[in-house]
Amino acid sequence: MAEASSALDQNQFSCPICLDLLQDPVTIPCGHSYCMSCIKSCWDQEDHAGVYSCPQCRQTFTPRPVLGRNTMLAEVVRNLKKTGLQAATPADHYAGPGDVECDVCTGRKHKAVKSCLVCQASYCETHLQPHYESPAFKKHKLTDATGRRQDKICSHHDRPLEVYCRTDQQCVCLLCMMDKHRGHDTVSVAAQKAEKRVRQRVSEEAPVAICASGVGVTSATSHVTCD
Repeated sequence: MAEASSALDQNQFSCPICLDLLQDPVTIPCGHSYCMSCIKSCWDQEDHAGVYSCPQCRQTFTPRPVLGRNTMLAEVVRNLKKTGLQAATPADHYAGPGDVECDVCTGRKHKAVKSCLVCQASYCETHLQPHYESPAFKKHKLTDATGRRQDKICSHHDRPLEVYCRTDQQCVCLLCMMDKHRGHDTVSVAAQKAEKRVRQRVSEEAPVAICASGVGVTSATSHVTCD
């Protein structure tokens, strides 16, 4: 019961934009609350239109609402931090030796589940959500969490290595493909990986087919001996 109450408390007092506990909380006219810096940054991007909206309910406001610190909410959050009533996180969600840490988490870091090659950062389940929900991250390239993100970034153009050059047998970015690798035999990295998996599967299945015929053969390519 205590754990459920704690989880509810943290969810109620977390900023929907940064997903952390509210900092200098403000409540906008529609009733939703945000960190002052988060909603300011959001509305700064809407200054050109002169119409400001709530990131949650999309209600619009004109002119830009004046933000005032919600002192009552700030006091509640302060007490929440003081008493430690935060959602209990299972131990296996925290990053341990050999795990990739979330680059956004503060304090004890959670285990990263994905890395973004555009942001060049790794994210836990919670901080990864904006990449799934916000159109701003729609074209970002996500991969399994890795601590060696630079290995997947072009050292010349700082872009993801999305193309495999069969001519030179190396991964390159789109700009490299149009420059030094123009006219080469190229495919997407995903397509190359898929083809490699198919070849590997065929190679592994070949000795099995031979064995099924009842003839004992040693496969030099698969190093599997059939008796």
